[in-house]
Amino acid sequence: MAKEQLEKLSAEYQTLQEQLQSLAIQKAQFNEQKEEFKEAAEELERSKGKVYSSVGGILIETTKEEAGKDLKERQGSVDMRLSIINKQYDEAVKKEKQLREEIERILKGEGAPKSA
Repeated sequence: MAKEQLEKLSAEYQTLQEQLQSLAIQKAQFNEQKEEFKEAAEELERSKGKVYSSVGGILIETTKEEAGKDLKERQGSVDMRLSIINKQYDEAVKKEKQLREEIERILKGEGAPKSA
């Protein structure tokens, strides 16, 4: 019984490790986008001439105000996604710790694991 439970928990732990890795990659990507938007906003603020916005792979001339509005919307979207990813990551880290502790208990023979 303990062996079957250990195998089940180990498989769940491995899946969780893969999920954590995927979430960490997503966090890095969103943080990179956030930094790019910050730099774009700074560049837009310094802009004195024509302003262009990328739409579907082409550049379109736009006003500084419209470009700023679009940039803020994109920043808000990235911030929201990053917040969600951070919450998912934190929850996965907690779950990973619990699973690790359960696996260690089984390996040490300290009693039956808690239900996951």
